[in-house]
Amino acid sequence: MIEKLKKIKEKFEELTKELIDPNVLADMSVWQKKSKEQADLVPIVEKYDEYVKVQNDMNDAEEMMKTETDADMLAMLNDEYYLGKEKLKEIEEELKILLLPKDENDEGNVIVEIRAGVGGDEAGIFAGDLFRMYTMFADRNRFKVEVLDEESAEGGIIKQVNFMVTGKGAYAKFKYESGVHRVQRVPVTESSGRIHTSAATVAVLPEAKDVKIEINEKDLQIDYYRAGGAGGQHVNKTESAIRITHLPTGIIVACQDERSQGKNKEKAMNWLKSKLYDFYQSQEDSEYAEKRKSQVGTGDRSEKIRTYNYPQSRVTDHRINMTIYSLENFMNGDIGEMVKALTVADQQAKLAQIEDK
Repeated sequence: MIEKLKKIKEKFEELTKELIDPNVLADMSVWQKKSKEQADLVPIVEKYDEYVKVQNDMNDAEEMMKTETDADMLAMLNDEYYLGKEKLKEIEEELKILLLPKDENDEGNVIVEIRAGVGGDEAGIFAGDLFRMYTMFADRNRFKVEVLDEESAEGGIIKQVNFMVTGKGAYAKFKYESGVHRVQRVPVTESSGRIHTSAATVAVLPEAKDVKIEINEKDLQIDYYRAGGAGGQHVNKTESAIRITHLPTGIIVACQDERSQGKNKEKAMNWLKSKLYDFYQSQEDSEYAEKRKSQVGTGDRSEKIRTYNYPQSRVTDHRINMTIYSLENFMNGDIGEMVKALTVADQQAKLAQIEDK
């Protein structure tokens, strides 16, 4: 690992010099590429520099102990040496995490799809609650939310809602949310006060705007229709909404967010590309599938990942056996603690997989 870190440090220094090279500065696209490459190495280089400093301090303390005769000074040097030894172990673990292969989608935008599951109207209300939770979480992270398509009913019921979250690192913040979310509470429609269990399904897709996926126009069925829902007279008069069906896979996307038919088509095509990217990824070989199973964020939408228990004011993530006893805050978008714990658990799972090889 140390040899690899030395090479990374050399690469970082080489890039730093190149960024002030007149030839590189003259080509903005090349400069931006190298600048991003250098920025990606900064956390690793800084942690490696910390490692080297601690190791050097330990070596200095060890050398001084060989000639030191004062008892108090020897005790201090001894403490410094063993504290440094413990610190090195911590830094080594942090470096291992930093050296894990990066998810190329982490820095990009994300498309989230929420569907009401079992539980009738209560499931639709819960789907709406999840949408509100994610919207507030996005706002906390200064991300922008755009609704692509929504099917709702009176009383806050959402049968399905599909939205895009844009901002640097949006996918990394949402990628562990795929799966079945279960709620246990007394529905507003329940007069006897009995606790019901309902569910909603969440699917998370990286925006695949820049991914090279070939889509043959002959494979598409495109339908235009009048947008529904709020929006005044405009939505009733103009066929601006669009539905695209990819015939080979049966994947369907619909978008009615924009007043312009052209803009809705552009958004729908980007969404279709993301769904196709996800579809083809899931069709890869068994080795890839096994790898996915070993990670926290499996993306398996049939997996029950989390329970929201209102009587006990708790939310439990079953993948990492973590419970938070502050459901109200959680539903108001304060899910960062859970996201961080899932991220760490996923990193540890990947690390364990590498070390087992």
